[in-house]
Amino acid sequence: MRFPEDVPVLTDGVVTLRAHTPADVEPAYEMCQDADMQHWTTIPVPYEREHAVAFVTEFVAAGWRDGGSWTWAIDYDGRFAGSIDLRGGDGNGGEIGFGLAPWARGNRVMTRAIQLTLTYAFNTLGWDRVGWRAFGGNWASRKAVWNCGFRRFQIVTGGVVVRGVRRDEWLASITRDEDREPQGNWWTIPVIEGDGFRLRPLEDRDIERTTEACADERTQHWLSAMPSPYTAEHAKGFIETRREFAATGSGVSWAIADAGDDRLLGNVSVFDMTHRVDHTLGEIGYWAHPDARGRGVMTAAVALVIRQAFTPIDKGGLGRRRLVLLANEPNSASRHIAEANGFTQVGVQRATAPLRDGSYDNLVMYDLLATEVAL
Repeated sequence: MRFPEDVPVLTDGVVTLRAHTPADVEPAYEMCQDADMQHWTTIPVPYEREHAVAFVTEFVAAGWRDGGSWTWAIDYDGRFAGSIDLRGGDGNGGEIGFGLAPWARGNRVMTRAIQLTLTYAFNTLGWDRVGWRAFGGNWASRKAVWNCGFRRFQIVTGGVVVRGVRRDEWLASITRDEDREPQGNWWTIPVIEGDGFRLRPLEDRDIERTTEACADERTQHWLSAMPSPYTAEHAKGFIETRREFAATGSGVSWAIADAGDDRLLGNVSVFDMTHRVDHTLGEIGYWAHPDARGRGVMTAAVALVIRQAFTPIDKGGLGRRRLVLLANEPNSASRHIAEANGFTQVGVQRATAPLRDGSYDNLVMYDLLATEVAL
């Protein structure tokens, strides 16, 4: 193909994909100064202006001429907003890659660009499959392809080496005949204001306080499945798995944060939401930082989560029909939280909850129905 003459213009009326021009060098160079762009892609670091010149005037043109890659500039709001490409093409399939300028993020620009590119891959190139890969933890990229129907998400631990560092890699794909709509739920975690505290998503800045809470002797006693000793690396992994739960629809976790200084006071979660039999079920679990205990914070936080759990999905809630809660029989503090929030004890599982000394506690089961809570 000739470049730029034969590069097709693709548009949905909001986002336009077009051939790169020399005018894109400067905004491409500026985009690649972004710290997130450098962290989540394989661009050279430091990224010099000469790299942008080579990309726009040499690499992109060569791909179209030789047929090894097809790269478009993304126009949004009358400006260059990034690039998106298809590459490979062996065996009637290939991969998609993309990068977006910081100013354009959060407007579903990339979702629109991906949809346009998939149409070209399937209808013009005749591909049967488009794959995607990204470094593990690149939630923005994952959300963009999830919005377009990509599925079969998996992780390859240590699957790629970049700049001398081995990193995890995420993979997913979509085929020609598959629905290009999101598959399942990717739960949004809303901020909910309480009396002297707020519920918000867990963030990396919560690692230190999470470590303190989960290394605490009392937490370690009742939650014996937690690693011991509990380190900052464990806390980082915990926070990352909560993001995974939301992305796969299996659970939602909130940090309980002080309304004044936003420090972490505890965590409350609704999980097991993709139960193999009952997808209207949810289980509540929680733990508190030692300096937040005895103040009624957890009881109040759980009350807010109950309301969110029973609120219908179309009104921004989790759409649960029934919640369950499990507590070690001797754990009077945890059982008080359940009972204060209207849960009913429905059974005792004898000698079920393992302790670190090799003994077992009875496990008390509570439940609460949506019909029992006034919203």
